[in-house]
Amino acid sequence: MDNVIQALAIYALPVIFAITLHEAAHGYVARHFGDPTAWQLGRVSLNPVRHIDPVGTILVPGLILLFSGGGFLFGWAKPVPVDFGRLHHPKRDMIWVAAAGPAANLAMLLGWALLYKYGASNPESIYGAAMQAMGQAGILINASLMLLNLLPLPPLDGGRIMVGLLPHHLAWRFAQIERFGFIILLVLLFTGLLNAILLPLMRVLLALIQSLFNL
Repeated sequence: MDNVIQALAIYALPVIFAITLHEAAHGYVARHFGDPTAWQLGRVSLNPVRHIDPVGTILVPGLILLFSGGGFLFGWAKPVPVDFGRLHHPKRDMIWVAAAGPAANLAMLLGWALLYKYGASNPESIYGAAMQAMGQAGILINASLMLLNLLPLPPLDGGRIMVGLLPHHLAWRFAQIERFGFIILLVLLFTGLLNAILLPLMRVLLALIQSLFNL
């Protein structure tokens, strides 16, 4: 139980900010390209409370951490509403709106890597070990969330990017997958195929971060 409580304490902030700032970034970029829907609803905010889904952001990640002992994590926030029809150039601008979430995770990943580096460089500090632990959690969470969302599967961000990149006749057909997207994702998750896809990408990304920050 102590390990679970420790894992929850370490992962709480990285999880909340990774998920909620991901969503806020979508709304911010959508507003930049002409759709103020999320802005008008107060969803373009750094306040995590505006994005927390009680089930997806708190209950599900908490239960997964509880039963996996901190070895696995999955969750989501309230999706930011985007009216693609209000974008200046809907098909093109959709790419930037979709890419904003993973880009936010990349920025946070780099920030958590800096925190880890600082903690490792100050072992005499009473907060050094805590900064390392939370930094490592932030790196892993944002890396996994970024890579997961970049998978070319609607309604994930990678799927929307693909819709924006494909010719119109192919984009329309590809977008029809969205109605089955969550089911496909769950099948990939519970059959282990999702790990088989993501783990090699995670290893490459983490190796790059280690090299960049000399961790």
